[in-house]
Amino acid sequence: MSDMPSIFSAIQLRMQNLSQRQQVIAQNLANSETSGYKARDVSEPNFGDLLGSSGVVVSKPQVQLTGAMKSLGAVQPIGSGIVFDKDVSETKPDGNNVTLEDQLLKMGKVQADFSAMTNIYRKQLSMLKTALGKGGNG
Repeated sequence: MSDMPSIFSAIQLRMQNLSQRQQVIAQNLANSETSGYKARDVSEPNFGDLLGSSGVVVSKPQVQLTGAMKSLGAVQPIGSGIVFDKDVSETKPDGNNVTLEDQLLKMGKVQADFSAMTNIYRKQLSMLKTALGKGGNG
């Protein structure tokens, strides 16, 4: 990723994050009737990583959960950016907290965000082509 201009790296990072989020939402939908299943989501990407190539280091804060934090509902991330969804609207009697409406709204947001990233990518390519004198119309 270090060969690409930082805007393209940021777009790539965000599109990968959105792809992973879409997969997690699909898993939530598939498990909407699984007893005890807890909805999951994907944490936002760390855009501070993009600054590493320029010599600037921004480290992600590390939080260790205490017993008191856990008693208030804090949960440890599941791994690889997947966390339990904190924006659930209801929990069924069987412990499942997946709401189809919430998940479909999130899926729509992912689609809109992915379209926005695609448009930004196209605009950046167009500007590069114009700067190189190759025309930016296509």
